[in-house]
Amino acid sequence: MTELGRSEGRRSVEVPGRPDASLVIAWGAATDTGRKRHHNEDSYLAELPLFVVADGMGGHSAGDVASAAVVSRLEKEISSDFAEIGAVERGLHAATEDIALAADEKELGVGTTATGAALTLENGEPCWMVFNVGDSRVYMFENNLLSQVSIDHSVVQELVDAGLIRAEDAEFHPDSNVITRAVGFNAAPLPDYWIVPIRPGLRLLLCSDGLTKELDSERIRLHLAAALAPAETAQALVDAAVAAGGRDNVTTIVVDVVESSGLYDLEHTVPRPTRV
Repeated sequence: MTELGRSEGRRSVEVPGRPDASLVIAWGAATDTGRKRHHNEDSYLAELPLFVVADGMGGHSAGDVASAAVVSRLEKEISSDFAEIGAVERGLHAATEDIALAADEKELGVGTTATGAALTLENGEPCWMVFNVGDSRVYMFENNLLSQVSIDHSVVQELVDAGLIRAEDAEFHPDSNVITRAVGFNAAPLPDYWIVPIRPGLRLLLCSDGLTKELDSERIRLHLAAALAPAETAQALVDAAVAAGGRDNVTTIVVDVVESSGLYDLEHTVPRPTRV
């Protein structure tokens, strides 16, 4: 388990060239090994402008090495209050090289999921750039509604998309742990990206699948709707997942847009507007 940044923070951010605009971002992070695993192979980065959750795979300590490589390389890309568009690509490619060097030749493969949100500028306007490789997730909570931003790269997601199984049955499918993309495994990372505009009251949740294996979307929504501080919310979600079974490591980051002034025209590119 590698924890980078701060488990609890709050920052005011000036928007370049926009004296009328200001941002206040607050966040909290929490993680737990769970009840069934001996090691925590999740890692996270929580520091403006990058928030990342990585869920390692590979057995023994290999998964921890892989997830640590992702958050460590992405942390090195932080140079200002706003992330460059290419920062995520550079970080993930560098992490892939690190994982290849660290992998034991006797192991079948070492890799990790990587999901996150980067505070960036699009045409001079602040926004979240959400990215994802694998089946860790990013949700957005706004106006008491929960929406999944990222799309899982998994076999069961492909079956759901094809109409072969129902979304509510996906977790119980025998291939529920099989992912179709990852960082590592000697392959170039292929992240998907979405743009989410910065709006006051917007709340993001980043999580490993140890959360979504135990809590359904309504329970997650209720925790986010309770209006607790980000760190309290992140910890409450982790505690609830462990209490519900804790079959896997579980990691959460909750990020709030506390204030956002100025006129922003960006539209979101979230691919699934239907509320979950």
